[in-house]
Amino acid sequence: MDWSAIALSLRLAAATTGILFVIGLPLAAWLALSRRRARWIVDALVALPLVLPPTVLGFYVLVALGPRSPIGRAYEAIVGRPIVFSFEGLLVASVIYSLPFAVQPFAAGFAAVDRKLIEASWCLGTSRASTFFRVIVPLALPGIVTGMILSFAHTLGEFGVVLMVGGNLAGITRTVSISIFDDVQALRYSAAMHTSLLLLAISFLVLAVTYGLRRRVWAVWPMS
Repeated sequence: MDWSAIALSLRLAAATTGILFVIGLPLAAWLALSRRRARWIVDALVALPLVLPPTVLGFYVLVALGPRSPIGRAYEAIVGRPIVFSFEGLLVASVIYSLPFAVQPFAAGFAAVDRKLIEASWCLGTSRASTFFRVIVPLALPGIVTGMILSFAHTLGEFGVVLMVGGNLAGITRTVSISIFDDVQALRYSAAMHTSLLLLAISFLVLAVTYGLRRRVWAVWPMS
């Protein structure tokens, strides 16, 4: 098995999950709790990667980060190398592609919180920030845990987006899905089978942990 590709995918999945946790929580809270009429536009934009072909999304990310774009030129001027065909480029693409897998479960968890509890916290003089972290987030914990784990698992299996933005550079941008594709192309079916089985086991374990945690949280929450 290509252990460097596996390690790179795990690193990419962990970084993507961490970034989505930071940017996804406030975005999901706004989507779930805001009453603005234009909210459906943001909802549609967040969900767009679910229906957009990965190669199409990867192409637009490639154009947006390419050396001819303002972002690409600014990054290269600061760092000294282009962002495309690098780990950082993969990270940007993965965050965009996995955004709905984090934000939608987060938003579902926030929407399930009884609004009367939120208003009661405000009436007691608690600030909106304190209410969010001390009341809303704990009550929405099952949705937050689900979003994080699904984001991690989804990033592990990315193919089209990462191939378009990062290419196939060993040790730099070759993820585990691309490694499996290379093995199949080279007729190394045994290596592809072993790596696929490992990815299957990780994916199953991630989902099993997700559903197990959700059951446990919902089971003990009424007693807390």
